[in-house]
Amino acid sequence: MDIYKKFHIEAAHRLPNVPEGHKCARLHGHSYALEIHVSGELHPELGWVTDFADIKSAFQPLFEQLDHRYLNDVAGLENPTAENIARWLWERLIDALPGLSRIVIHETCTSGVVYRGPNRD
Repeated sequence: MDIYKKFHIEAAHRLPNVPEGHKCARLHGHSYALEIHVSGELHPELGWVTDFADIKSAFQPLFEQLDHRYLNDVAGLENPTAENIARWLWERLIDALPGLSRIVIHETCTSGVVYRGPNRD
């Protein structure tokens, strides 16, 4: 079974490696919607895969680093594409969330990324 918890982050960034003249090279912001998915078997007594509160607790320190920030200043996110943000989150959540199965980032209403971890994306 796959469960998820959704979060919202407001952040600014620019993409330093895009071709000259690309609009994303300019400073701009997004209202990101993030989903953190955990997969596993239902606990026979509790009836859940994991407590949603555990997902929230694991994500909270990362939320503090990202929300209302300039993402380029966050260590490891010097080129903060949606793909790199998803990978960055995965690397920081994998040890705290057994069963982490994917990170979904909605950068806009129509564009996003799904990351399933190294060698599975």
